[in-house]
Amino acid sequence: MNPDARELARFLARAGHVAVVTGAGVSTASGIPDYRDRNGDWKHARPVQYPDFIARPEVRQRYWARSFAGWARIANARPNRAHTALADLESAGAVDTLITQNVDGLHHRAGSRQVIDLHGRLQRVRCMGCGKTACREQWQGQLAAANPHWQTDTDYFAPDGDAKLRDEDVSAFVVPDCASCGGFIKPDVVFFGENVPQDRVASAFEALDRADALLVVGSSLMVYSGYRFARRAAETGKPIAIVNRGRTRADDIATLRVDADCGDVLDCVSRNGG
Repeated sequence: MNPDARELARFLARAGHVAVVTGAGVSTASGIPDYRDRNGDWKHARPVQYPDFIARPEVRQRYWARSFAGWARIANARPNRAHTALADLESAGAVDTLITQNVDGLHHRAGSRQVIDLHGRLQRVRCMGCGKTACREQWQGQLAAANPHWQTDTDYFAPDGDAKLRDEDVSAFVVPDCASCGGFIKPDVVFFGENVPQDRVASAFEALDRADALLVVGSSLMVYSGYRFARRAAETGKPIAIVNRGRTRADDIATLRVDADCGDVLDCVSRNGG
């Protein structure tokens, strides 16, 4: 066992049951880009903001044109060693609840059972008028039917199923309205600038309070949505372990800091008994 994995295994053995917070770094090995570099700075243009999406039809049109091109990257992604290791650690009794900031659904596909999708999941869309939901594959089919001749090249994929289009003129892209009420459709995820539903936050805090320690994996915690759980752990005297490449917002309150690939470290820990 390498030194990083050995230290984490000791932390878990002392902790008993941990709550886990995961971020975009868990899914990079599955081909889904993350948001930030080693210094915690943005790698890409900032994602669409909730107030803009709600207020401006042209923002919704651009979002769905880009997401239409990028959806296959999410739909075809498969869990990697980090996802599988966390599911195995749950089965072994080390992980109580997994709180993920990711919206790709890969923890579920890997077999984790106690998962709180803090920011929702891209696999579902919701009408902002009547609240009706549908699966994303169905919505993808509606977008394809409304845009039978749409073709554009993709320069690169961005997080959350977004894609940078080489030709950003999306004025011809058609976004269908809700068939039930005529409202507009939004992915059933929490956008930047949007509040996380309070029931999810409450459930996550309950899981953290129930646990003996907090493990942060693949997150810089630069967004308060995830950072608050590290603050709560510190305030209640719970030890915190962080496995992440580069700095995080909670480095100063961490009990254990592992700057390494989370898949390498977690896989080694789970294969050697947690």
